[in-house]
Amino acid sequence: MEQTKEQIELSIIMPCLNEADTLEICIRKAISSIEKFSISAEIIIADNGSTDGSIEIAKRCDARVVHVVAKGYGNALMGGIEAARGKYIIMGDADDSYDFLDIFKFVERLREGYDLVQGCRLPSGGGTILPGAMPFLHRWWGNPMFSWMVRTWFHAPIHDVYCGLRGFTKTLYERLDQRCTGMEFATEMIIKSSLYKEKITEVPITLHPDGRKSHPPHLKTFRDGWRTLRFFLMYSPRSLFMTPGVLMVALGLLGSVIAWLGVKIGNATLDVHTLMYSCLSILCGYQAIWFAIFTKTFAINERMMPEDEKLSMLYKILPLERGLILGLFSVMIGLFLLTIIFFYWRSKGFGTLDYSQTMRLVIPGATLTAIGVQTIFSSFFTSILGMRRREGIN
Repeated sequence: MEQTKEQIELSIIMPCLNEADTLEICIRKAISSIEKFSISAEIIIADNGSTDGSIEIAKRCDARVVHVVAKGYGNALMGGIEAARGKYIIMGDADDSYDFLDIFKFVERLREGYDLVQGCRLPSGGGTILPGAMPFLHRWWGNPMFSWMVRTWFHAPIHDVYCGLRGFTKTLYERLDQRCTGMEFATEMIIKSSLYKEKITEVPITLHPDGRKSHPPHLKTFRDGWRTLRFFLMYSPRSLFMTPGVLMVALGLLGSVIAWLGVKIGNATLDVHTLMYSCLSILCGYQAIWFAIFTKTFAINERMMPEDEKLSMLYKILPLERGLILGLFSVMIGLFLLTIIFFYWRSKGFGTLDYSQTMRLVIPGATLTAIGVQTIFSSFFTSILGMRRREGIN
């Protein structure tokens, strides 16, 4: 199956770690599809350190073996993709759960101009899951939930975020500059493709039971579920930082007004202690909002995300100098309130004060001072993060 680079349209890549039970049947199915539809193609086995004879099986079946030393699902795929000579890439697990007889569905869509063609096993996207092919929690909770999240948070037009059978152009892979070396590699591709508004479509496929007998699946339900959630949050500063931050600030401001007025609810009087907790909420929320700005700025500079018009507008409206002015203004008001209490204390001979009264100024004064200091330092830090590195400067 060796062909020159100019002749190859498709590279089929199977990551492999001790897949001797099923590797040959997967390769044979891929060869059958290639021959049936007369596709100029190559089959690459991206081996991640197999010791069970998988390498020998791949060579016997006339597949090209690429040895990937760095461990991890993502590392194996990256090694295989970088060695690929085809214009299009189809990746799929070598456990015989994906039917490589279906690869022409993906090739057709790629030829139509799509950048990413995602397989869908779930009925919501037209797919089919055969009995025993997917664990109960994966089918009814994990996969639907994370698929809903990727549609809602990142507007990805897919129904099966975890499907490992997909096709994409090699130029898409090169544009995305993927970073994840583990199982997050697959979800990173979907999220970044959606954020960069690449052409994405979905094709229904059938999921078969895992054909391996010598060892269990590599996927771990709760560990990998947490890793997916963590990755989603890292790619969504709005959900992780901004939304909770705005909510905390809003609740803190509401609580502060209620406490300042000394509102009674039933037998409960909301007073200075409510004011203290409310100001704590404001401080935490305000810091979370800054974290959202930090994260988004860093992600854009590292090309993890595309440019954001709202963030660019924020930089124009609130450059470093204005941030410093606002910060200093907040510090001045805060210190003014604290100074009032200091002179009041001095007028009392530095004796005991009525804290239910004095704390009404001390708490807002300390809060405004802290917010001002946060604003000053955060404005500088954001400006540093926003600096573009010039070529030739390390």
